[in-house]
Amino acid sequence: MSADGREKSHPAPIDRVVAGPDRSIVKNRLLAALTDEDYALLAGGLTRVELARDETMIEADSKVDFAWFPESGVCSMIATNPAGKQAEIGLIGREGLVDTTVVHGTDRTPLMAVMQIAGVAWRIRADLLMRVQADRPRMHALLLAYAQGFFIQSASTALSYAAYSIPQRLARWLLMTQDRLDGDEVGLTHERFALMLGVRRAGVTVAVQTLERRNLVEARRGAIRIVDRAGLRDYVGDGYGAPEAEYERLLGIALK
Repeated sequence: MSADGREKSHPAPIDRVVAGPDRSIVKNRLLAALTDEDYALLAGGLTRVELARDETMIEADSKVDFAWFPESGVCSMIATNPAGKQAEIGLIGREGLVDTTVVHGTDRTPLMAVMQIAGVAWRIRADLLMRVQADRPRMHALLLAYAQGFFIQSASTALSYAAYSIPQRLARWLLMTQDRLDGDEVGLTHERFALMLGVRRAGVTVAVQTLERRNLVEARRGAIRIVDRAGLRDYVGDGYGAPEAEYERLLGIALK
């Protein structure tokens, strides 16, 4: 009984199976990789949510109330300094989880999660996911492996800012985004690409023109179509591939 005379609510036991989405329709790689028993413990807490472009899923320096398992679209994890300068530190799509904060058992992050390309995600209460994974070693190991893979991706992004040209960084970003989408077209404006790459809009224009001259991409209004994926990979060189290989090694799941 609480101080105001009402009965206290108690968390549902984690071994109670509640009906949820049939896993045959689930496209998120992490949810699909769970055992039937582990998936059943989360299924009742999953809610399908449509997410628009620019929609904020997690605010920086705020309590993380929900975790998200994307099915489609692409989410950016963005760091912001006190002056308001922003830079993307990682991408998340159907291969992952927004955000790894909950995997580590904490409820706050200095990063912001924003949808760059509209899509759909399964949403679950962060406290529920933390409580269930704490009692399910295989689930926790899977999510920790993903968190490690995302850390490697973020480290590779930091390296790209220092070691690669703007056109190479754009090519890398296009490859990473296509890994998380169906099709060859990435629908973003030059302003958005500038944020993702941490450069001025003029730098994006030059980078797009560089890739076009090599017949690697085709620029359209508000979008870029990938014409030659193999050529993009050759152009980026070792700037792409290591985090992707690490994801597959850690989780045993194909990224694309």
